[in-house]
Amino acid sequence: MYRTIICGIGMGSRETASRLLRRAAALVDEGGSLVVMHVIESIPHRHLTELPEEFETTAIVDAEKKLASLCKEMGVPATIEVRIGVAASMLVSGARQKSADLILLSSHVTDITDYVFSSIVDKVVRHAGCSVLIDRRPDPAHEGSAPQVEDAALF
Repeated sequence: MYRTIICGIGMGSRETASRLLRRAAALVDEGGSLVVMHVIESIPHRHLTELPEEFETTAIVDAEKKLASLCKEMGVPATIEVRIGVAASMLVSGARQKSADLILLSSHVTDITDYVFSSIVDKVVRHAGCSVLIDRRPDPAHEGSAPQVEDAALF
C-alpha cells in the first residue's frame, strides 16, 4: 500500500512498539522501505551543565540498539534512525527527506500538557506533507474482553 513509511516509536511500551512495527510491516509495499524513527527531545542549553557530556551519544546508541533488536526479533526489515530535536519537527522533516507517503504513530492517553502545549501527534498531523496513521491502543470495551493493562516495561 505504501512505498515508504516512517514509523515513529518512543522508548515507552514494548507492546506499543511491537504493535506499530507489525502494522507498518503489513502496510509497506513489497520492495518498499520502512524507517523506524525515534527522536530524543532537545534539552535546553541551560540544563546541559547538569548532564554528562556523553548523554546524547549514549542515548542515541541505546535507542538504536533497542530498536534494531526489536526489529530483528520480529523479523521486520527496517532502517533505524535516531534524531535529536523537537519530535514533531523531526518526524515531519524526516518524512519529507525520505519522500515518505505515510507516517505511522501511536496515540497515548491525553493529559493536561497536551491541552497546553499540543501533542506530538497533533503537530505531525497538522504539518506532515503525507498521510498520517494514528494507531490507537486497543479498547477492551469494544473487543468484549477483560481490561488489559498496557505493558509498562520500558525498552
